[in-house]
Amino acid sequence: MAGGRATPDKAAGLSIGSAIRDRRRGLGLTLKGLADSSGLSIPFLSQVERNLASPSLLSLEAIAQALNVDVDYFVGVPTPGQIVCRSNEHDRIDLESPVVYERLSGRHAERKMEALRLIVPPGLVAPTIHREGEGFWYILSGTLEMTVGRKKFVLNAGDSAHFDQRHPYSMRNVGKSEVRMIWVGTPAIFKD
Repeated sequence: MAGGRATPDKAAGLSIGSAIRDRRRGLGLTLKGLADSSGLSIPFLSQVERNLASPSLLSLEAIAQALNVDVDYFVGVPTPGQIVCRSNEHDRIDLESPVVYERLSGRHAERKMEALRLIVPPGLVAPTIHREGEGFWYILSGTLEMTVGRKKFVLNAGDSAHFDQRHPYSMRNVGKSEVRMIWVGTPAIFKD
């Protein structure tokens, strides 16, 4: 603190620059596209995104309008409901599947990962899929066979698997009881 005023925190600048870059990329905009929409220069926007310059309130407003968000999107603190998910607040995600999916992750719009609790019924064989990003599975109870590419693994309670989901993968409950597991993956797949 100097003269009773808080000095800017470098981490706060990092948050704004990263938030602008992430939102821009998420919308598929180039720096030129953002410059055209905001009326700001490409070099200035590049410096803002790299935390080499701090936008004025007017510049931040122009960036927010170009990215179709409010200014507080870049500077506001998430609400407790966006951060914490209480045990009685887990959303069930209806995918018309015999597998039960419950969201464990927060509810903020720009989350990069998803965390789910899955309940897999006995005998279920899931189709082989692949997608962008990483996947992490943690088995809470039961026995699950997973296949990644041509490799098969049997996972029991306490076992985990962390893999690149671009490789084809599938799962099968090989036990007589349901499998309870945690799945964490990137990018987030169930947007609100």
